Order: sequence, then C-alpha cells, then structure tokens
Amino acid sequence: MKHAVRQFREFSIRGFFFIMAFVSIAILCLILIFLAKEGLPIFEKVSIKDFLFGKYWYPTYDPADFGIFPLIVASLAVTACSAALAIPLGIMTAIYIAEIATPRLKEIAKPAVELLASLPSVVIGFFGMVVVAPFLQNTFNIPTGLNLFNASLMLAFMSVPTICTISEDAITSVPTELKEASLALGATHWETIVRVIIPASLSGLSTAVILGMSRAIGETMVVLMVAGGAAMMPSSIFSPVRPMPASIAAEMAEAPFRGDHYFALFATGMTLFLFTLVFNFIADYISHKHRQVGAATL
Repeated sequence: MKHAVRQFREFSIRGFFFIMAFVSIAILCLILIFLAKEGLPIFEKVSIKDFLFGKYWYPTYDPADFGIFPLIVASLAVTACSAALAIPLGIMTAIYIAEIATPRLKEIAKPAVELLASLPSVVIGFFGMVVVAPFLQNTFNIPTGLNLFNASLMLAFMSVPTICTISEDAITSVPTELKEASLALGATHWETIVRVIIPASLSGLSTAVILGMSRAIGETMVVLMVAGGAAMMPSSIFSPVRPMPASIAAEMAEAPFRGDHYFALFATGMTLFLFTLVFNFIADYISHKHRQVGAATL
C-alpha cells in the first residue's frame, strides 16, 4: 500500500512538472504564432528584402516606406556598445567581490550591486535624459545628448548588476581545491585568478553575459527615452538612433488596427524575436562548450 502511494505521489509530481514545462513552451509557441499571424501580411505589400534592408522607415508617408535596416543597425550598435562597457566592468567587479574584497566590504558591495539591479528602467531612462544628455551635449559640443552613446551607457548601467551578480556566483562556485592547488604550486593570487578561476567559471560567465545582453537588446523604455528616436543610419556614436523596441513602443498606439503600419510593427517584433533567439542559441552553444571543456579539465 505504501509503495503504491509513493509511486502515485512520484507520478503526480512528475506530471505536475511536465505540465508546467509544457505550458511554458506552449506560451512561447503561441506568442510566435501570434507575431507571425499579425506580421506576415506586410510582406504582401513589401518584399522581405526591402523590409529587412530598406534604408527608409516612413510608415505614414504616401506611399509608405517600410525599411527597418536603420532600426536593426541601431539595435545591434546600441547592444554592442553597451556590451563593450558592461561585460568588462561587470566581470571585473565580480572578480573583485569574489576574490579580492575583504569579507566586510563584500557584505556591503554585493547587496549594493543587487540593489542596483532593482532600479526601474524608467528611472534609469529619466536619469539619462535629465542628467547624462545635457552633460554629453555640453562636454562634446554635439547637437543633442539623446543619442546612441547615451542609450548604450544607460543599457550598460542596467546590465552590469545582472552580469556582476551571476559572474560572482560562478566564480565563488569554483572548487576551493583548484585555488589551493594553484597557490601550492607557486602561482600568485593574480595568476590563480587568470589561469584557474576564470577558465573554470567560463560557463557561468557566459551565462551572465547572455542574460545581461538579452536584457539590453530587448530593453524598451531606456532606448525610447534617451536614444534620440531618429530612424536613420548612425554616422557616429553620438548620432540619434531608434532601435527596434523603441520604434514598436512609440508607434503601436498610433498605427491603424490591421493596417500596413500595424503589420509592419509586428513584423519588426518578429525580427527582434528572431535576433534574440539566434543570439541565445549562439550563447547557449558557447556556454555548453565551455562547460564541457571545464569538465574535461577537472
């Protein structure tokens, strides 16, 4: 009797987790189907090539232009610039907290970084608009402080806490035996960090970068407020731009329901979804590869 009850309980728990996993996958598939249903009709009016590589986004003109290439370039440029700032800063901060800081300083620094991650994006965007934009405009003598660099700076500001927190956990989880063996062989603390700790935690560091950059590429409010809102090809890091999330958020409320503009915005959402999906697949492959290398080394 007890054996049957135990089997029924295990079956119920297994079924519950299966249902939860199935619901998550089903929701993702339904979102993708909805995006495709609302976005594909635009390709009856404009070819996929002209949509993806067209240089002009004028959806309200007559005739309208639905080229999202400037939006794609803006999204990639903002993400790349924010990554160049956030990845080194986040990982080096994590190394300092995990391996160099004193226990008392660690107790202060780690909660402070985690608290930074809880700041609403609209607050960060407001800071970039009111404080950073005038500073950039006056310092570099540029027409406007609402530009690609400002957006990248704010996105890096948002991504650093995520990268730092997960990286610090990955570094801390490296077995103590590896560190002690390196020190026992005569390596300095710095050499141990560079040659032992970082390679052993590459999988976790890759995951941290994935999550941090995923937040950056899909962020809407910050780029809507501080990127400048100009749907044109950037000529420098101080050019106003309009990434894909900002364009969707700014124009969806004004687009006529089931009109060409409406369909074009959903097609832009499909493109953003596919970019994020490909980015995560690549990053997951890199993370899995480093995990295998780390396991083989151990």
